[in-house]
Amino acid sequence: MPATKRGKSSPPARTRKAAPRRPVDFDTVREIGLSLPDVEASAAYGAFALKLHKKLLACTAINKSAEPSSLMVRLAFEERDRLIKDQPEIFYLKEHYAPYPCVLVRLPRIGREALRDLLGDAWRFVMQSMPAKRRRQA
Repeated sequence: MPATKRGKSSPPARTRKAAPRRPVDFDTVREIGLSLPDVEASAAYGAFALKLHKKLLACTAINKSAEPSSLMVRLAFEERDRLIKDQPEIFYLKEHYAPYPCVLVRLPRIGREALRDLLGDAWRFVMQSMPAKRRRQA
């Protein structure tokens, strides 16, 4: 550190710290999910869920094989496999969920924007599974 005229070192320059990242939790899931068109907060098997026209979009992963703070999100099998391969620290699958078009998400490890994108993908996936007449009404 540079010395001042008195021989004392000057304090370090203040650095601008980034705002602390707010952890993603089920409240974040609810907030983002309910911002999507026609999505409602609901329950599935007694746990928190998001539904689009009464069809499951995402829910708390309640099977005992799932890790704590995990979210189950509906997606196409191909998309699920790609996410797990590319980001195994965030996305995973357990045997119970394997037959279903979904992925498990470790909420503490995913960012808000990535969660927003994921729920948007789930919204499109569920909407595509609806009859064409129902999609036009949405």
